[in-house]
Amino acid sequence: MDTSSNCHTSFWILDTSLPSFEPLKEDIQVDIGIVGGGITGITTAYLLAKEGFSIALLEADALAKGTTGHTTAKITSQHDLIYDELLHHVGKEKAQQYYKANEEALNFMKEIVKSKGIDCDFSEEDTYIYANSDNGLTKLEKEKRAYERLHIDGGTASLPIDIPFKDALRMNSQAQFHPLKYAAYLVEELVEMGVKIFENTPAIDVIEKKQPEIVTKEKHTITCDYVLSTSHFPFYDGMGLYFSRMYAERSYIVGVTTEKPVQRGMYLSADEPKRSLRTADMNGTPLLLIGGESHKTGQSHHTAKHFEALREFGDTHFTLQKSLFQWGAQDLITMDKIPYIGRLTANHPNIFVATGYRKWGMTNGTAAALLITNLITEQQSPYIDVFSPSRFYADPSIKHFLSQNANVASEFVKGKIKLPYKQLEDLETNEGALVYYENQKAGGYKDANGDTYAVDTTCTHLRCEVTWNDGEQSWDCPCHGSRFSPTGEVLEGPADEPLQRFK
Repeated sequence: MDTSSNCHTSFWILDTSLPSFEPLKEDIQVDIGIVGGGITGITTAYLLAKEGFSIALLEADALAKGTTGHTTAKITSQHDLIYDELLHHVGKEKAQQYYKANEEALNFMKEIVKSKGIDCDFSEEDTYIYANSDNGLTKLEKEKRAYERLHIDGGTASLPIDIPFKDALRMNSQAQFHPLKYAAYLVEELVEMGVKIFENTPAIDVIEKKQPEIVTKEKHTITCDYVLSTSHFPFYDGMGLYFSRMYAERSYIVGVTTEKPVQRGMYLSADEPKRSLRTADMNGTPLLLIGGESHKTGQSHHTAKHFEALREFGDTHFTLQKSLFQWGAQDLITMDKIPYIGRLTANHPNIFVATGYRKWGMTNGTAAALLITNLITEQQSPYIDVFSPSRFYADPSIKHFLSQNANVASEFVKGKIKLPYKQLEDLETNEGALVYYENQKAGGYKDANGDTYAVDTTCTHLRCEVTWNDGEQSWDCPCHGSRFSPTGEVLEGPADEPLQRFK
């Protein structure tokens, strides 16, 4: 087995590049300002531009480079073992609405790919959840009964893939695709419709007025009738306290070639540790994407082991030839596992948010675009209440809120009392660690050129202490999921200021 690759970049990003756009350099005024250039922001801009609105789309980095570019690119309503849980927590009607909203998103994507002839490696595939343990089989049986109650198209099935299983649950007629090829088509359409697109333009605040103003890091403003926050973590909170109502998880993916052929399809284990499998194509070469190994961000310090565990799984069942790609993904999970899509709070009639897709951003993100478009154009939608950011279900929201914030408090204390064990000059190449620097605690890093850097390890969001992620070479906050580069630049919110760098 060749595991020589140490690539930390999604092969979606390597395989396809989108057009590049200049940063915003002046104050502008439009009907709608959208912050976040992933699948939700791009799709929402496309739908609203078709309705005749003038739009500015802002992205802090490059379009689709974040979560959209680091997905496994499944387009499915089979969101793990979710429907039995939804039946118990939110009831049959809202569970059905969740399923139907995601099916409508899937069908929207199918239709636009077909009608526009988008070359994005789109293929319809069934999806499967399989189980081997007694606990997994019990969960699978409950999920099967939920499918029957909710009239979900699927049921018990045999796996068409050569992997051990005792039972499996199939959802019919789902899909997979190349996310950046799909996004590239929509971006071309945005340009044709006159949408103003700005990359490398972080938005940091909203000035609330009758016509709110989006404020960028460079202090330019976008005056608009509606503000849409479709960035991974909401760039503006508006006292919605989103950082306390969601938590961040890291998961990992490897792209490998195998000696044993793998039957097309999408497969997910019901048992722990989770394993997600799907096939892809790279310039005619069959590729197997293996995902899993989830943990709360900042709470697994030796993340390189997660990539190795995925490769070992692939080698055991399919005999690996070569490991070509590896990357990590960050997912935000709400208290009840349903995304927040709608008005930022009840007091914000013209500021909207879409976040918390868990690991299912392709359908949830497209469902968000469809729902927000309906809200702005004042069309009826049956999905407003189920996704409303202002909703509250006593079970499980209270339990998860208390559990999550107890975990935050624990991590806050642990970070404050943890002491360094190295000096800055003792670091190896590409190593990061807590170090003593000028008689104080710091985050030290030595790059490939031998240059060393020291940063303050106190997260700029709410003062927790970041930890070193050795598999992805970043400083990660275990409290609310902010992530920073080795030299302190923000990679993921909710933090919007870099770590202080010591001279």
